[in-house]
Amino acid sequence: MEITMEERAYEWARALCHYAGEGETFLQEFWQMLTQSEGVFREFTYYLEHQDFLCEYKIAGYSVVDLMVWQMDHFKAQMDRGRDDMKNNGDKMLLMAFHTMLKMERDPERYVNLLQTETGTDYPEKYK
Repeated sequence: MEITMEERAYEWARALCHYAGEGETFLQEFWQMLTQSEGVFREFTYYLEHQDFLCEYKIAGYSVVDLMVWQMDHFKAQMDRGRDDMKNNGDKMLLMAFHTMLKMERDPERYVNLLQTETGTDYPEKYK
């Protein structure tokens, strides 16, 4: 019996959650949101099949790669503060990029504002 793409995607979501340190509750919430979003689901399954980003689906002009880059800056800031649970955890960064895109779908204004104002790191011109 051949496994469906949805089944493969669910198993991969489960594995990502496991390696990211997220539990069953997070997995179920993530999966429910993912299966309700045609655009993000397509991006997720494309990455599963190709280990590369499709970047076809965008919210307010932002792709999943944009969200991942934005979050990487935040992960670095957390490591600078001594929280290194993100260090060397590509699975968590990837999972959180897709999760953020799903949340952005529901509240685009909030995330556009965060993307445009929050960099995660401090630099001299940030607050001018």
